[in-house]
Amino acid sequence: MNIRETLKHHKRIVVKIGTSTVTYPNGRINLRRLEQLAWVLADLKNQGKEVVLVSSGAMGVGSAALGFDKRPTEIRFKQAAASVGQASLIQIYKNFFNEYNQKVAQILLTKEDIKNDERKNTASRTFETLLSMGVMPIVNNNDAVATVQFEFSDNDSLSAVVANLIHADLLVLLTDIDALYDSNPRKNADAKRISVVEEVTDDIMAMAGEKGSAFSVGGMETKLIAAKMCKKTGTDMVIALGENPKILHDIMDGADVGTLFIGRERP
Repeated sequence: MNIRETLKHHKRIVVKIGTSTVTYPNGRINLRRLEQLAWVLADLKNQGKEVVLVSSGAMGVGSAALGFDKRPTEIRFKQAAASVGQASLIQIYKNFFNEYNQKVAQILLTKEDIKNDERKNTASRTFETLLSMGVMPIVNNNDAVATVQFEFSDNDSLSAVVANLIHADLLVLLTDIDALYDSNPRKNADAKRISVVEEVTDDIMAMAGEKGSAFSVGGMETKLIAAKMCKKTGTDMVIALGENPKILHDIMDGADVGTLFIGRERP
């Protein structure tokens, strides 16, 4: 069986959508894209998949709403922006998912929730209960109360942690670039897309480029770190272009899109 074909059989999926995909360059929410995402994820649920959404964008949305021209660096302003943005973001998701009769729940995490065994087990039980009841958890870093010591540095790492916590079969990172390339495709027209990565080596890490918008945190490097984390826990991971969420259907149908990082052993 083609290695991509095996993705068809994955049941438990974590989808992470980045700030540059959730928002426009000015930090305002891209409503059309989120509506499309809600339709696709609800359709995957209808197919019998279990889906968890890790959504960036709260900081960007809140920053724009509060008049910042880029992501703030001072803790108190970061927390204020996250508070404002998360309230807006979850309400919009709830409205869109309601159109497809899909119940959603909000889960906000910090590193402390994962480091502490009791809190980690509690979080795991919450995910399992929600998924068993057909509810889709929407996850973000709890920036409103987290300090630098306890916040996740980026949502790529957070999504890999969530994938491990719920024993996901697949993590999909929807971002502003369509795949990992052997050089920067925005600067080199001859850059070649890498379809499958079996091991994230130093040479692969060297292919990481720059980060995205002024409101985002991660770049390709953080996605490769997430791929390393998934490799350790046996979760397959795909990086793909998020501008059309329907690409999730292509991924689950086994199409050769994006870059697949192999996490689990194949027979």
